[in-house]
Amino acid sequence: MSYKFKFEKILTIKEREKDEASADYNLAVKRFEDAAEKLYELLKRKEELEEYQSNKLVGGLSVQAIRHHQHFISNLAKMIEHSQQMVVNARNSMNYYQQKLVDKNLEVKKFVKIKEKDILHFINTEKALEAKQMDDISIQQYMQPGRLGS
Repeated sequence: MSYKFKFEKILTIKEREKDEASADYNLAVKRFEDAAEKLYELLKRKEELEEYQSNKLVGGLSVQAIRHHQHFISNLAKMIEHSQQMVVNARNSMNYYQQKLVDKNLEVKKFVKIKEKDILHFINTEKALEAKQMDDISIQQYMQPGRLGS
């Protein structure tokens, strides 16, 4: 008799859900990395601009140029603030999908464990049935007239 797991369809669905959760998580990680990289670039750019302005101030700079740089730095700061919020949102999304993936992994592991126990039960039942059949055959051979050694 061949083995058939009674929850095979459910296990297949749970594995598919886990794969989808994994893909969602990987996408969220990518979005987080992209947002963090953009924030890093903006911060680096602001730092370089402030250093450039500081160097120019030592050598002398017109009031108009100073205003222009300050306006640009102010806009950059707004972009950095927005980017920081994007990083926070991306991190929250990544954490959400990570938890979802962990939950789906647990569901799959539960069904795999059930399947393992069911397979062991099936094997033990098959062995017991086989042993009983062997006992029955032995008894029938023993009971037959004309057996050897009588």
